[in-house]
Amino acid sequence: MENRQYNFVVDEAEAGVRLDAYLAEHIEDWSRSRLKKLVEEGDVTVNGGAAKSSYKLRDGDEVDVQLTETPDQRFEPEDIPLDIVFEDDYLAVINKPAGMIVHPGAGVSGGTLANAIAYRFELEKGKSNRVGIVHRLDKDTSGLIVVAKNELTAEKLSAQFHDRRVKKSYIALVHGFVRKLTGKIDEPIARDRSNRTKMAVDKNGRNAVSFYKVRKRFDKFTLVDVDIKTGRTHQIRVHLSHINHPIVGDDTYNAGRDNQIDDPKLRSAVKKLGRFFLHAEKLAFVHPVTKENLEFVQPLPDELASLLSQIE
Repeated sequence: MENRQYNFVVDEAEAGVRLDAYLAEHIEDWSRSRLKKLVEEGDVTVNGGAAKSSYKLRDGDEVDVQLTETPDQRFEPEDIPLDIVFEDDYLAVINKPAGMIVHPGAGVSGGTLANAIAYRFELEKGKSNRVGIVHRLDKDTSGLIVVAKNELTAEKLSAQFHDRRVKKSYIALVHGFVRKLTGKIDEPIARDRSNRTKMAVDKNGRNAVSFYKVRKRFDKFTLVDVDIKTGRTHQIRVHLSHINHPIVGDDTYNAGRDNQIDDPKLRSAVKKLGRFFLHAEKLAFVHPVTKENLEFVQPLPDELASLLSQIE
């Protein structure tokens, strides 16, 4: 399914209706829960700004909707190898490689982590849905992701993410010499108004908070640890770019900084990398069934470790 965009103007008869209920009434084939998720991810705006699903619409409100995923959440099991870090009867922690999309979306029906999970967990062919997918990593972000094997576990994990009880820590190589050893980036994020495939810092966006800590400095690069307290789309990439330290290899947000690397060998290596330098290194949460505190650490994949060695 191609991306679709809707533009509505609320009339007097529909004033007072909740935003999610309004969307469910006007957009066919999309469940209320999926539409609510779109609102949370900033793909729905009211009068040009972010809004909550519970927002009660007013006469004349302008509602813009960007459908960025297919409403049909079924997908076929596919025999795709997975790097399983931990697994029991309820959940699994997976080391996702860069280049793998987490869930089928517009224009992508297979080859995703969700397809691989359906096969690994032997979910019923043709009836597998997004059960198990409780959080995401960008296609070119590698590292740790937890998936659930049943709906109850998924609900409990989702609640931990919602209540910000899950600890997620990333490692990123950024352009420039980061002078402050630690910092907090508290800037709201929304869809870029001029390019709907990108996100941007926007005063009308949803709140987003990231903390960074310098791990190692180089002459023209810095290796940083990033902890996020919210999970907005492209959050780390947007926030680091906003403070003028975009991620190495991130063509979308680093405004051509990769092409300005002085060392021709290093510049070539970054181009050949084929991804940006962002890795989900640590993941910690409470097991929703056993109540055990679980913590996982996944070292840098070979391609990122190799690039880093050329800088050191």
